[in-house]
Amino acid sequence: MSDRDFPAPARVVIGTAGHIDHGKTSLVRALTGIDTDRLAEEKQRGISIDLGFAHLALPTGERIAFIDVPGHERFIKNMLAGATGIEAVMLVIASDESVKPQTREHFDICRLLNVRHGVIVLTKCDLATKDQIALAEEAARKLCSGSFLQDAPVVRVSALTGYGLPELRDRLSSLARARTAIQRNGVVRLPIDRSFAMKGFGTVVTGTLWGGSLQTGQTVEIQPLARQARIRGLQVHGQSVDRAEAGQRTAVNITGIEHSELRRGFVLGAPGVLESSLLLDTEVEWLQGTNVPNRRDRFLLYLGTAEVPASLKIVELMPGARTLARLWLSQPTVALPGDRFVLRHASSARTVAGGSIVDAFPPKRLSRTKIAQRSGALRDADVASRVEILVAESKAGRKITELARMTGLASDEVKRIIMANPALLLLPGPQRVVTKEWKELRREKLLDWLRAFHAKYPSAPGAPIAAARSGLDPGVAAELFADFPAIRLQGDTIALATHEPSFSEQDMTVLSKIEQLYRKAGFQPPSIAEALNSAGLTKSGKARELLETLIKNKRLIRLPGDLVFHADVIAHIQQSLAAHKGRRFSVPEFKEWTHVSRKYAIPLLEYLDHQRITRREGDLRVVL
Repeated sequence: MSDRDFPAPARVVIGTAGHIDHGKTSLVRALTGIDTDRLAEEKQRGISIDLGFAHLALPTGERIAFIDVPGHERFIKNMLAGATGIEAVMLVIASDESVKPQTREHFDICRLLNVRHGVIVLTKCDLATKDQIALAEEAARKLCSGSFLQDAPVVRVSALTGYGLPELRDRLSSLARARTAIQRNGVVRLPIDRSFAMKGFGTVVTGTLWGGSLQTGQTVEIQPLARQARIRGLQVHGQSVDRAEAGQRTAVNITGIEHSELRRGFVLGAPGVLESSLLLDTEVEWLQGTNVPNRRDRFLLYLGTAEVPASLKIVELMPGARTLARLWLSQPTVALPGDRFVLRHASSARTVAGGSIVDAFPPKRLSRTKIAQRSGALRDADVASRVEILVAESKAGRKITELARMTGLASDEVKRIIMANPALLLLPGPQRVVTKEWKELRREKLLDWLRAFHAKYPSAPGAPIAAARSGLDPGVAAELFADFPAIRLQGDTIALATHEPSFSEQDMTVLSKIEQLYRKAGFQPPSIAEALNSAGLTKSGKARELLETLIKNKRLIRLPGDLVFHADVIAHIQQSLAAHKGRRFSVPEFKEWTHVSRKYAIPLLEYLDHQRITRREGDLRVVL
């Protein structure tokens, strides 16, 4: 039976937590038969140094993935890499030693990472007296009081004798049935906790799939490298599968990238969706007894499976040892809103705080007050409100792909939210989202700009449309101009619908002079420069504007090569040809009829072809 045969609620990823040598690895081995101490050094020293993985298929059908983490304080960073992928915890406490420093730190880490389910396991009951076991249980209850483990079951076991293991399996079965597997329907995301090469297969990466699904043959992208690879194979619980779902421990065999190029902390996702960041706005919860920094300070950030040196600055103090803070990262890291993290002090190597990501792509240049206001608004917003805030704060709206990246939602879900919000408008062409208020403001701004243009150039039929849409995505500009009765689009110009060109007496004189010049020139028109000079004008913008007015009003006709003829001349040619419908003629014959040189004949014929007065057939033309 493959992993896909089990319903999602029957799967759960459980992490161990507890002090060094309290029996975490032995307990997992007793439950699963799998030794998670995979490194030779771990076997020699008898302690877990790196993450270990095992799985358990219960007779009742539930499947459990275990992440066994090291307990030694020097390997807390490895514990953190595993803890961020778990849905529930087995808090392991040795009955003969009770609660110890790493018990407390591991428990704090699980709480800071917002783990909500678990079981307390008292190990080594074969080595402890009844009084020691009772004291250990009392200490565990005291430690967990007021937390997510306050009402968790306490199970007494011995990995050596097997005492209590059946009850523990029952508790884990109940936990798996009661615990709905991670409901992350957003973007595909697998934080990598291991990368290695397997003979005959190549690069393999492992991690807990946080969102979406993966399937064989799929193209994926590794961030922050922005490198693409293809999935050659997948394994879940040691079994080959065609598809892996969110919440599953997954091994991914990929081609197209060497394992030496990858490291813990990288993230595997869908191409073009995830993007790494160097700046994070966050909400931070500080542990009791921690001095909240009053100036920028250095920390180690543990996010996903990544360990990243970072500097932190408080932007606002909040009740309950909470703050809003901005983090500057030393290396690019993938983060999404709501992601949980842990902070350890860079100098003391002590866990001091944890929290959640408010925004992974905040504006860089904001005052402290504005950062606090913005972070507070985003922190309190639901998903739909977050989308509206992100769209409203942007000067030109946001693309669907950008909103997906900033929210961690699938593009289809982003679209659904937009369509349900009457304040937002999806522009289909550019797939960009704006607020309806923004659209109205931009339209009013366009009208003001056109009024100013017409006041300055009253004789111009309109403004260049390229100038009107300067700084706008072409698709956005098209949406702004469409179905807008207040404006008129004509060719490459835009004008107020009510605008009519007005000319001074002097302008009217010049217009008449230019038109008469071209009418008299007949089939031998001057160049534009010659015409303007003959009219006593320079090559100024005003002079050219007047000539363009005659062209737009169809008193003059522009031909290829920037040649200009009077409309009466072109009309005369059309009338002459109309009397010879079906006749074929050559270029020399046309030159003889019109008494024009080849300089004018070819542009004239090309114009007539374009107007469907004639049609070229080889070296001849036929009158249509």
